[in-house]
Amino acid sequence: MRKPLLLLTLALTAASAAAAPHPFTARDLHNMQRISETQGSPSGDRIAFTVRTTDFEANRGRTDIWTVGVDGRGAAPLTTHEAGESNPRWAPDGKSLYFLSTRSGSNQVWRAPVPGTDKDAVRVTDLPLDVANLAVSPDGSRIAFSLEVFPDCPNLACTTQRLEEREKDKTSGMIFEGGFFRHWDTWSDGRRNHLFVAPLSGGKAGEPVDVTKGMEGDAPSRPFGGTEEYTFSPDGKALVFAMRLAGERNLEEPWSTNFDLYEVPADGSRPPRNLTASNPAWDTQPAFSPDGKTLVYLAMRRPGYESDRLRIMVRDLSSGSGGSGGKPDRVLAEEWDRSAGEILFSRDGRTLYVAVADTGNVPLFAIDVASGQVRKLVAEGSVQGITLAGDRIAFGLDHLRSPVEVHTVKPDGSGFAKITEVNREELADVQLGEAEQFKFEGANGDTVHAWMVKPVGFQEGKKYPLAFIIHGGPQTSFHNQFHYRWNPQPYAGAGYAVVAVDFHGSVGYGQAFTDSINKDAGGKPLTDLQKGLAAALQRYPWIDGSRACALGASYGGYMINWIASQWPDPFRCLVNHDGILDERMMYYATEEIWFPEWEHGAPQYEDPQAFEKFNPVNHVARWTKPMLVIHGSLDYRIPEGQGLGTFNALQRRGVPSKLLVFPDENHWVLRPGNALLWHETVLGWLGQWTQAPR
Repeated sequence: MRKPLLLLTLALTAASAAAAPHPFTARDLHNMQRISETQGSPSGDRIAFTVRTTDFEANRGRTDIWTVGVDGRGAAPLTTHEAGESNPRWAPDGKSLYFLSTRSGSNQVWRAPVPGTDKDAVRVTDLPLDVANLAVSPDGSRIAFSLEVFPDCPNLACTTQRLEEREKDKTSGMIFEGGFFRHWDTWSDGRRNHLFVAPLSGGKAGEPVDVTKGMEGDAPSRPFGGTEEYTFSPDGKALVFAMRLAGERNLEEPWSTNFDLYEVPADGSRPPRNLTASNPAWDTQPAFSPDGKTLVYLAMRRPGYESDRLRIMVRDLSSGSGGSGGKPDRVLAEEWDRSAGEILFSRDGRTLYVAVADTGNVPLFAIDVASGQVRKLVAEGSVQGITLAGDRIAFGLDHLRSPVEVHTVKPDGSGFAKITEVNREELADVQLGEAEQFKFEGANGDTVHAWMVKPVGFQEGKKYPLAFIIHGGPQTSFHNQFHYRWNPQPYAGAGYAVVAVDFHGSVGYGQAFTDSINKDAGGKPLTDLQKGLAAALQRYPWIDGSRACALGASYGGYMINWIASQWPDPFRCLVNHDGILDERMMYYATEEIWFPEWEHGAPQYEDPQAFEKFNPVNHVARWTKPMLVIHGSLDYRIPEGQGLGTFNALQRRGVPSKLLVFPDENHWVLRPGNALLWHETVLGWLGQWTQAPR
């Protein structure tokens, strides 16, 4: 009688063990479903959003359109097609959704009823080019979108014919005379993103009109601009969009940040009119008040500086503000020392809802348009995709222990609620490390903030090795965010403590703090990292400071090369992803030249010494620490030669080193298989050196 009972007990124990959550891994990271593009319906009862799932077999991500009730009920996919689908936009009557889909073989506009399924979807556009960046006019009479066209072509047929002729050409040589001959990960073929507007009739789109015809610029901008860079007026009769013109002889883009706002009739009946010609710096993200009497937008003041503060500008259209001879636009909440991100008007036009980097988070704020008074509505985590949903504000929110889920809050900040749990099962299967923010006295006696994530299965009295992560940018932040490239949880799952410092130059701590890295790339930030590590070891005595490795990408990769000669002692190993070896050659090989010119104060040929002050290549003779070097061949921001040169230097000096190259990746690692290999290689490198005897 005891034997069956013993077998049953063993079976139950085994089943319980199988169901127990396991430490978080890189595969778990990429198994998470990724929510984006939240869109509240006109009636306010439902919210549309996209969900990206990872298809490891096909080695790609796939996106579907979902909807959920504003009360959190009825979350379900609207589309389940194997094609990629994105960019949902409600019809004004709230009875259907427009979206982009590749189900016809190219990216086109489709429409599906709500409620409904993707089998009910009908095709709205049938164009010879891929459609991107969809918007629907407030009255539903038009749609706007971007197409890649040759600016000198009079029609779409001209662009398609030219592309077909190039396809037949037996030569592969490309000739350039200036401008962005390559950008991010793509060589230029002469085409531009242009905005088109098409009338809607009977559920189908009519002939589209290029409202940016002849303009030598991109709307939206490349490589990351989207629908936030243009908007319909409330009556649907005009559009306002952001564009940077290529300048004289199409030369100036690589060293210019002068984006302007342009207004154009939706029917293209006259050329666009520049609304912000007086500002030589960046103007972007236009938004109309619901009554059309006010235009707000974001603006920088310093030309050539991509990380200048984005101020919220207000133009009173009813009084001629901002026009020729009119009173100047006013800055909203000038004393509020933060750089604005997403902006959205309330239904009555009296309030702006704004997502802003702030002290390691991206909270949601409300700003009174009349007085500039600022209130924080949501404090923790990172807010994205702000939209109105009835009497509530909806948005995506993630943090260090959860991917993005849709949340809502009332305009007074009460009633905060999570209304989706698309990752509930995935999160139930894993153990995550606890996260904590701390602060310390950094360079110049300034307060500096950092994040710490505990290893999974933390036990008092036990010592844990350290993954010391250095963020890129450098004008960004290690936000309270569920990142898909530098997420600390796979390290915590592998038994590491994680520390990440928001050093001088990071955003969300005031513009002076962000500016402080200018001309000082290897100075104050290095001091902050040194003091941050010391503070972490003192605050968390269970971290084994003798088993630490430092990791970073982009600026973080540059800092790894700088640490290799200036501060190697604390670390057993280093990981450098897409890092700069030689500041001198970086200036001449990168594509966005405005960045090194601003950071060093001048072009390299005008002030060579500015580029040598913190140049890692000058100190290679001091390198001794084992380093893993990773680079993408399609990275034109920090070209591949920087990584190859780093590896060659390590090999020639006899320093233990390894090179991981991705021929098909850019500055990031996007393909699921490559992302898993990246994590496997990085964690293997850390394990090799942190577990070995000192």
